[in-house]
Amino acid sequence: MKKKLTVFASLLLIFTLVLAGCSSSSSKKEEKKSSDSDSNTLTVSVEETYKPYVESIKAQFEKDNDAKIKIVTKPMFDQLEAIPLDGPAGKAPDVTMAAYDRVGGLAQQGHLAEVTELAAADFSDKEKNLVTSEKKQFGVPFVIETLVMYYNKDLIAKAPTTFTELEKLATDTKFDFASEDGKNTAFLAKWTDFYYSYGLLAGNGGYVFGEDGTDVKDIGLNNDGAVAGVEYAKEWYKKWPKGMLDNKSAGDFVTKEFTEGKTAVVIDGPWQAATYKKADIDYGVAAIAKLPGDKAYSPFAGGKAWVATSYAKNADLAQKWLAYAGNADNAFTFYEDTNEIPANETARAKAAATDDALTNAVIDQFKSATPTPTIPEMSEVWTGVENLMFDAVSDKKEAQASADDAVKVIETNISEKYDSK
Repeated sequence: MKKKLTVFASLLLIFTLVLAGCSSSSSKKEEKKSSDSDSNTLTVSVEETYKPYVESIKAQFEKDNDAKIKIVTKPMFDQLEAIPLDGPAGKAPDVTMAAYDRVGGLAQQGHLAEVTELAAADFSDKEKNLVTSEKKQFGVPFVIETLVMYYNKDLIAKAPTTFTELEKLATDTKFDFASEDGKNTAFLAKWTDFYYSYGLLAGNGGYVFGEDGTDVKDIGLNNDGAVAGVEYAKEWYKKWPKGMLDNKSAGDFVTKEFTEGKTAVVIDGPWQAATYKKADIDYGVAAIAKLPGDKAYSPFAGGKAWVATSYAKNADLAQKWLAYAGNADNAFTFYEDTNEIPANETARAKAAATDDALTNAVIDQFKSATPTPTIPEMSEVWTGVENLMFDAVSDKKEAQASADDAVKVIETNISEKYDSK
């Protein structure tokens, strides 16, 4: 009896080991299958409004690369803010869109993968600079964006080409502001906001950082040209209603005056076109008029790029997506879907051929636009210049003093936050 029990126990042990071996083998197969699946799946994060676009182009990519695209919808800036924490935790997307002025900071912190080659035929140095950090490229330029000039066709026959024309227009009494004597709203621009006023300063010779936006020791926002731009703005603020001084509400004031037919010309972004269209304004759009002295208004050049995070499970697949999504055909498809102007020059030429006024205004203005610096120190500029224009045009400070004080704040903040690193 004892012998039988021993034999039975031995058989049971063998059976258990066989089952364990099968289970282990099966588990390893499942793990391998899961691993293979993960490596061939690319997670693409985009805004909800861009999801249909990704869905429309992903099939060909999946076929060409034997891959699967997984779309995640999340607001772009929320996604960019989350990458530093989500990446190490394995939750970051493989690729996403990024505003150009966020590329440098994320790249220097190690969160973005370098793009080793951008097609020379598709991108000029200007577009490449928008995704360049420390002489390396960290994305594929996708969309360009800059301020333009809108005009009301019911009030003026054609777009002014010079600020001299705008000055003359501001003497027309039909644009006098009813509730404030001596004030006129023929032309308006939200210049207390640095994003809007920078083109005025840069057009006169000012700049943020030297060496194409990379030398933080060389800040040109208080040089002679920048101060000349501030002085010129002061002349306009003498003509404008006091509501233009309130930076929080000035933008709404400009929109209200233009949509109510009380303003002939405004400077604003391409995103504003939808508001004017909804208000049933017969508007035209063009590149911004030349500044006195035949100087080109030089606003920031912005927009979005496709970037790959450094946490992508399949880095090669992520790089292939950047090249695919940013190529001429897909960039033009995106333009057709969203009316956002392609950074890809081949696609942009095709967009220009549609003869859409807004498209061509952005393209024309982009020629004189200044690429927004992509280095992390740019964040200190936005906070440092908040009061530069307001202090000067409200006569709180002289133009030079206001510019000097703003630069001092920028230099101090950069020194405290970056020089110690």
